[in-house]
Amino acid sequence: MARQILFSFLPLLLTIFYMSCAANPAAAAATSFIKTSCRVTRYPAVCVQSLYPFATRIGQSKRELAQTALQVSLSKARGAAVFVSRMTRLRGLKPRERGALRDCVENMGDTVDRLSQSVQELGHAERIVGEEFLFHMSNVQTWVSAALTDETTCVDGFGTAGMEGSVKAAIKGRIVQVAQVTSNALALVNRFASRH
Repeated sequence: MARQILFSFLPLLLTIFYMSCAANPAAAAATSFIKTSCRVTRYPAVCVQSLYPFATRIGQSKRELAQTALQVSLSKARGAAVFVSRMTRLRGLKPRERGALRDCVENMGDTVDRLSQSVQELGHAERIVGEEFLFHMSNVQTWVSAALTDETTCVDGFGTAGMEGSVKAAIKGRIVQVAQVTSNALALVNRFASRH
């Protein structure tokens, strides 16, 4: 219910945000930069929506854009990890559901760890150039890719026969949101690494 209310107000909030950007040229440039940058992602609308609140901080910095995208992904992954952990306490779970949830808890824990490492590593790469920069960026790309694989593995765990129902739908809905922002973050990290 709360999600439906939020989504019903989203167009109004974006309109207000656009109007405030029109009054502030720096904010307008930052939002334009975000929109243009998000075109390289697999989920551009999700990308724009998730990064607009940070437009002032991002400015027109490719590094800050990639860093913020990673932080958004990490925040969503942490929330999903808590959600999945709480789901394991539901009563009446089928044994397969309970097993898939336990695996998913582990996958999401790994996702949080890898995204945390990525945020830190990209922060270190800010002050580095040359071969060492490429080494750090390779680490970030590897960890974000692994986090995306963990997220997919979590959802795939509910793909077997007899796993239909509200538990699967709830997990899939939550983890797909995380996977979309993680995929977008990887695309923006790749773009930053290739143009640095």
